[in-house]
Amino acid sequence: MVKLHAVMVVMVLLSATVPARGEDVRTASAVEDVRSLYKALVDHGVGPALIYEGEAFVDIAGGARRGAWYLDNLHLQLTLDLQRLVGWAGATVFLYGRGIHGGQPSEFAGDAQGVSSIAAPRAWTLYEAWFEQNLFGDRFSVLAGRYDLNSEFYRAHAADLFLNSSFGIGPEFSASGKGGPSVFPNTAVGGRLELKPMQGVVIRGAILDGVPVERDSGSDVFAKGDGLLFVGEAAFIYRPSRAGDVRGHRFRLGREAQLPPYDAKLAVGVWHYTATFPDLSTMRADGTPVTHNGSTGGYLVGDATVYKDEAGRQLRLFAQVGFGDPRVNRFGLYTGGGVTLAGVIPGRANDEIGFGVAAAHNGGHFIDQQRKAGLRVDRVETTLELTYLAPLTSWLSIQPDLQYVVNPNTDPRVPNAFVGLIRIELAF
Repeated sequence: MVKLHAVMVVMVLLSATVPARGEDVRTASAVEDVRSLYKALVDHGVGPALIYEGEAFVDIAGGARRGAWYLDNLHLQLTLDLQRLVGWAGATVFLYGRGIHGGQPSEFAGDAQGVSSIAAPRAWTLYEAWFEQNLFGDRFSVLAGRYDLNSEFYRAHAADLFLNSSFGIGPEFSASGKGGPSVFPNTAVGGRLELKPMQGVVIRGAILDGVPVERDSGSDVFAKGDGLLFVGEAAFIYRPSRAGDVRGHRFRLGREAQLPPYDAKLAVGVWHYTATFPDLSTMRADGTPVTHNGSTGGYLVGDATVYKDEAGRQLRLFAQVGFGDPRVNRFGLYTGGGVTLAGVIPGRANDEIGFGVAAAHNGGHFIDQQRKAGLRVDRVETTLELTYLAPLTSWLSIQPDLQYVVNPNTDPRVPNAFVGLIRIELAF
């Protein structure tokens, strides 16, 4: 299976980049026809997208076991701008199907945080399906449907460069609840409100099913015992005016904001589940776990450009701190951060290189639970990541990546892991 996937990817790349002799003109004409069709669709409010992510993984040293694998995701997206399509101002419909294939690199690395952000069990799923309405001069947005919380909450643009899962959303939140929050690979149904009371300030809140739609028992929505998940965030953003920034753009808030990158962001968020959860270690006299009504946590995310010049070189720093509920969740604390540099190689203005550190801290109740079971456990798993993103064309990028995991899964029996990944992305 690994070899088959790899051969398919190579064939796609070769066929796309090296046309046969005598076919150059026809290929260029076909590409131009596709671009013209796409532009016509977008002009009429229909925005299709096809994205393929493939990733080759190898455990170089240490970890749970040595080995290599290939995994991939296929994304099929459709955005409907209802203003252009039917004259409904400020309204958007988004549909997103996702095909997940491949394996679990963490089974080789032995880590808990997840060395690959696209790793998940094989499945074809309707990942998102929502309706969004912007109102009051694009200062207020309401969204309802099946929704990826991490698309707006707990986000730092500089952290998007990295492949480790924790840089997307900290494990203190991603591993919370009864099946995780509404994030990859399983999303939930609910609604989100977003308000922009003044320039540079965005306040958003979401109410979602406490358990994602897809579960071991099958698909279900708001089943008995699920409870609800409430998430709130206040984001403070500095986005200086730039030449060519058209005032009054139709989308200035929400998922289809189409805004230029910000120079600095500070976001503070809180989350709360209303369901009942068993304590990890505290027991009643009859030997059953003490239960807790609700589970709460919070996070702080910062992201800033600290240097840029006219040549396009740019230095960004980011930091993440998350607090979980150690009574019922494994990770009571997460700390992460890193640095990214763009345009450091002459002639490669869009290339980025980054170094990040992600540390997942076990909570006291989990440590107590493991020790009662006779298992030794360390306090922290720390991952160091070095990555380089090289866009080769407007539709193809390649990203080699190295990660070193200290105390994988906080299990002292597992040696530190050194892993390598190469991710390719084709976007049309």
